[in-house]
Amino acid sequence: MTKAIHRFDALQAAKAWSPDVGTRNGDASDLTEIFGTNTFGLAEMRARLPKHVFKKLLATIEDHRPLDQSVADAVAVALKDWAVARGATHFTHWFQPLTGQTAEKHDSFVSVGPEGRAIDEFSGAELIQGEPDASSFPSGGLRATFEARGYTAWDPTSPAFLVETESGPFLSIPTAFSSWKGDSLDKKIPLLRSIDALDAASRKALALFGIEADKVWPSMGPEQEFFLIDQEFYFRRPDLYTTGRTLFGAKPAKGQELDDHYFGSIPERVMAFMNAVERELYKLGVPVKTRHNEVAPGQYEMAYVYEHANLAADHQQLLMLSLRKHARKYGLVCLLHEKPFAGVNGSGKHLNWSFGTADRNLLDPGDTPHENRIFLFFCMCVLRAVERHQDLLRACVAHAGNDHRLGANEAPPAIISVFLGDQLTDILEQIEKTGSAESSGAAGLLGLGTKVLPDLPKHSGDRNRTSPFAFTGNKFEFRALGSTQSVSTPAMVLNTVVAESVDEMATELEKALEGGASLRDAERDLLAREMGRIKRIIFNGDNYSAEWEAEAEARGLLNLKSTIDALPKFTAKKNVNLFQKAGVLSPEELESRFEVKIEQYFITINIEGETAARIARTMILPAAVRFLGELTSTAASAEKAGVKVGGMTGEAKVLGDTIEELIKRLAKLDKQNAELGGDEVHSKAKHVHKNVIPAMNAVRETCDKLERLVPDDLWPLPTYQEMLFVK
Repeated sequence: MTKAIHRFDALQAAKAWSPDVGTRNGDASDLTEIFGTNTFGLAEMRARLPKHVFKKLLATIEDHRPLDQSVADAVAVALKDWAVARGATHFTHWFQPLTGQTAEKHDSFVSVGPEGRAIDEFSGAELIQGEPDASSFPSGGLRATFEARGYTAWDPTSPAFLVETESGPFLSIPTAFSSWKGDSLDKKIPLLRSIDALDAASRKALALFGIEADKVWPSMGPEQEFFLIDQEFYFRRPDLYTTGRTLFGAKPAKGQELDDHYFGSIPERVMAFMNAVERELYKLGVPVKTRHNEVAPGQYEMAYVYEHANLAADHQQLLMLSLRKHARKYGLVCLLHEKPFAGVNGSGKHLNWSFGTADRNLLDPGDTPHENRIFLFFCMCVLRAVERHQDLLRACVAHAGNDHRLGANEAPPAIISVFLGDQLTDILEQIEKTGSAESSGAAGLLGLGTKVLPDLPKHSGDRNRTSPFAFTGNKFEFRALGSTQSVSTPAMVLNTVVAESVDEMATELEKALEGGASLRDAERDLLAREMGRIKRIIFNGDNYSAEWEAEAEARGLLNLKSTIDALPKFTAKKNVNLFQKAGVLSPEELESRFEVKIEQYFITINIEGETAARIARTMILPAAVRFLGELTSTAASAEKAGVKVGGMTGEAKVLGDTIEELIKRLAKLDKQNAELGGDEVHSKAKHVHKNVIPAMNAVRETCDKLERLVPDDLWPLPTYQEMLFVK
């Protein structure tokens, strides 16, 4: 009889790693010296470019002025010289297609001269535009499959960077990606358009307050959660390496119940891994700041400080790439799936978002927020946008992986609401009732009851970790994003919906001013009116409670519980008009996003269903049958010897009944997998949601029963206990 031997692998996983002093980050001065050394940033440009060229390029980067071809030629030469001097032989236009991942096609700097000699060459034309084959990237119907031409266009606002590999570095140039007709096939173009829309609307509003701003930028600081498991286990779990999550696994005796992992001491191997990730990111100019244990065993978080939105989106992709790459060097695998393990905390990506000028955060309330008219105006613009477009905010985070998180007790519900805190809520309620706010709730100091500890500055309001969209002092935290997700689309949606509200509220102020009202009176009346209309979106309580779900329904808030419910909201008429008016997405481009997302949903569940059926039939069922054979054979032999076997026979019956249950449930899953739901992707997506997921869950339920019955040495899959706790 062949038996599983993965327990020996578990022992090996526990003892195989040893510290490597070469992975240390070094001292603080070392970090400041290496920061940005692998990026062709402003300092490198200033040092290598003629002054007049650098000045023109800076105008493009900071003021969004059109790029001069002569500037591109000069930048290309300097960029090539810098990269070649650092050992690079190839360059790539690095872009972000609608897969949500990154893509790259490498080209050599080497060209053959007229005398047959090889020379290093890189032109402005090559820098500005590339031509990758677009036929195999999702387009959502924007082009036919046979129409293969696509273009990458240099984004000068995000610096080029060197990617270090074991075989040498290569130059990556952040680019946008479009079809031959000019339609966006990527995440970057709509994000950049939305930044422009928010800039224009915000400068229009600021001008009413007497502030002439050169530029208004949205800023982001994403928080990335992830799991780490030993690669010995990963490669013995076909569900993990095929789908990114465990399709089977009984709950271990110990999970996260003791709350002992959160903010606990970081294991040494994980610390070495994090040091390596941070060192690479520092070189790439990513200002990574925070690292800690998350709630579930084996779960961690890393985050970087706020940056301009476009750069932050690129850096978020680099963070995910670095996490995956370096984990393997330490015998680990990084799992970015939203719910790799059932029964414990899932992983999200909290998007901290704000916007402002070079010297003013428009969402900073200051010490006396009731007197901060600019803050109150822009804060109300955000609330108005969330209330009006709760459907879009829910839809932009909808995908198969996130359906496992939203609504569970580790993530906000599928109902979009805003946590403001007691202080701001009180101020806006004062404005609604009386037309003005006379006071802000005092924050003060927090005493800790002993003289040896200092009094701490106390915030004016607590934090609400159950809210999907929470004000956290000088920014909003959009907590509903999934951990695998690109931040570009949620950021694009936020920028666009807020730009609309800012523009419309500024227009209302303009009309009031034209009618003879003072700015103060016009703003007071506008805020009071808007507060009365949008206050249903504000909820400062427990978003996890059943009472809130009932109250939200009474308020008329949407509860789009699944991806299938949420995605169609993308193409609602009001949203088509929104994106078209803002110049962010054409109706065709918006429709393409919906088509790509619905197709990705179907394919994801289809792969999971097929994988679950195969593992259950070829791995779990045989193991259970083997044990049933051992039990019945042993019982028969014992009975012949006159030994009482009633208990053993009972165990065999329970096992046999469970095996029969699995066989029946597998047949149902096979039927649903084969059915597919028709020829059209929308009906297929509805089919897998309605039929495949329940059938898959039923098979899992039975298999998890069997895990508790089958002996450890026969069970073919690494268990939760091993994967979560062996470091």
